[in-house]
Amino acid sequence: MLKKGILFSVGAGLLACSSVNTIRLNSTDSSNSDVLVQGTGMNVIDSIVAPYQAELEAEMDEVIAYAEQVFDRGRPGGSLNNWAADALLQSQIGNARLSAPTFSLLNVGGLRNTINTGDVTLGDIFKVMPFDNEIVWVEMPVASLDAIAKYLINSGGEPIAGAFLKNGKLEVDGVNDQTKTVWILTSDYLMNGGDNMNFFQQKMSVSYSNELLRDAFIKIAKKQKMLIWSDEIRIEL
Repeated sequence: MLKKGILFSVGAGLLACSSVNTIRLNSTDSSNSDVLVQGTGMNVIDSIVAPYQAELEAEMDEVIAYAEQVFDRGRPGGSLNNWAADALLQSQIGNARLSAPTFSLLNVGGLRNTINTGDVTLGDIFKVMPFDNEIVWVEMPVASLDAIAKYLINSGGEPIAGAFLKNGKLEVDGVNDQTKTVWILTSDYLMNGGDNMNFFQQKMSVSYSNELLRDAFIKIAKKQKMLIWSDEIRIEL
């Protein structure tokens, strides 16, 4: 993945350094005309970028899983919503010792592409999640579930796993009358108030995973091999 960043950096740097020469010509009627001649910067960029581009394309074409059905995002729910939220939850709870009930929450707008039937490539997952968003664990008071439920109702639905919205109430697996706090698995972007998720202002603590959300998707896709499709209704409006 580092090569991708290097590729863009090299291209941007060379574009910034490419030269434009101004040549002033005298025409027969003694008037002056300015002619802008673009330097050979683009040729230099092409020669440097080409080997990395070929390697990057080959990497993006790597088949990592298979999809028997199309995975679509939607509201109040969708198969891609469910897969993404499940993948986030599964990628984290297997290596964690849970001190409180935990569920995952993403946003429909952050899932940028569908996953079509057939081979699923690395590039397909990059299209779904092109952003370098880090997974975070956010500790919240159990009372904040009311504000989250209201948000989900107003937005029309977002991807969740380990929880259900029913009759206007967000029900989280493992929450009971004695529960004081819950953990929400989400992205640093959303935790910081992205997509107007202002309820995260009630957070009690944050634990950073040092793992990108996209990398978690890739890991789970490789593990599943056949992507697990589900159109389970998790949000009832």
